[in-house]
Parts: sequence; structure tokens; C-alpha cells
Amino acid sequence: MKDTKEKLTIERVPDPAVPAIEGDLSGAGKRFAIVVSRFNSFITERLFLSAYDGLVRCGVAKKDIALVRVPGAFEIPSAARSLAETGNYDALVCIGCLLRGDTAHYDVIVNEVARGIGQSAQETGVPHAFGVLTCETLEQAIDRAGLKMGNKGFEAALAAVEMAALKAAIGTQHSAVSKKQIPPARSAARRNDMVSAKKRRK
Repeated sequence: MKDTKEKLTIERVPDPAVPAIEGDLSGAGKRFAIVVSRFNSFITERLFLSAYDGLVRCGVAKKDIALVRVPGAFEIPSAARSLAETGNYDALVCIGCLLRGDTAHYDVIVNEVARGIGQSAQETGVPHAFGVLTCETLEQAIDRAGLKMGNKGFEAALAAVEMAALKAAIGTQHSAVSKKQIPPARSAARRNDMVSAKKRRK
């Protein structure tokens, strides 16, 4: 009987059409801070533990992870800004949980927290990973803290590690460009000497 089995050929993944500068998930030698809101601690503690685990799994030493607790999500941007301005951390992970209530309070806080974290990251140059849940119900939050939707704390930790590595990679690229010797401009005196020499030859 004829063997109908076909040999499998494994093809190499094609190189991307446009090479990109990317961060990897190696956190070794880098320092991180996790800012955790105590409000809705039933959720935020689950997010924190998973974020901590994510950093450690990426090679971050436990001694290089700082934990900072704040009363609620509204206080996260202020604490994150203070930490970023110390220059001691390569990236921050912001952990909180906001649940919609019966008033407009939720919308006000959500907007301020998101704006504050983003502004802190942009103005300090330190990556801030957004691990603040903004959910309609407690069930949605539980799903995002380790059940159906995974754990957003873990995802935020991976984002922090990757962005810290990306920042370092971009810095390396910038340093390589700046190290290229650009021919120095001739001084005014040197130019004058050349003009005088030309006149003498005429």
C-alpha cells in the first residue's frame, strides 16, 4: 500500500517589511514601582499580586520592586508623579479599581485618573502602565482580576517591562547616532585665512 503521508516543511517566519525598535520582556537590572489603591482592595490586591508575579517572571529582582499604597484611584497619579520624578525607577505600574455608581462621581474620577497618569508619563518620561480597572459592575472587575478575562495587573506589569526596555532601546539608538562624528565647522579665523590665501594667489 502506498504511503500517503506527506512530509511537513517548516518555513521560517518572514522578516518584517519594516524593521522596528521594540522592547523585550527582560526586566533584569531594572527597577519598578507599583502604586496600588486600597479602595476596592478585594480587587486591587488580586491585581497587585499578579503584577508583582509578572515582574518577577520577567526577571526583575524582588529588591528592585517598590510597593506604594494610596487611599484610592484618585491619588494614584500624584503618587506616580512623585515616584517618577525621583529618577529611581525605569517604569511604574498603576493599580486601581473604579466601579460605576448611581452618580456622576465615577465619570469624573475615571477621567482625572486616566489624564493624570498619562500626563505624568509624558512629562516625566518614565513609562506608566495603566492597570486601573474601570468597570460597570463588580462581576466585570472580578473577571478582569483573574477569572474569565485574565488578570489586568499581570498585563500591566508586562507592559511596564516592555516599555522600560523600549525606552532603553531608543536611548541606545539615539546615543549611537549622536556618537557619529560630525565634521566640525571651520572657525571664522580659519575661513579668513583661506580667503586671504586665495587673494594672494591672484
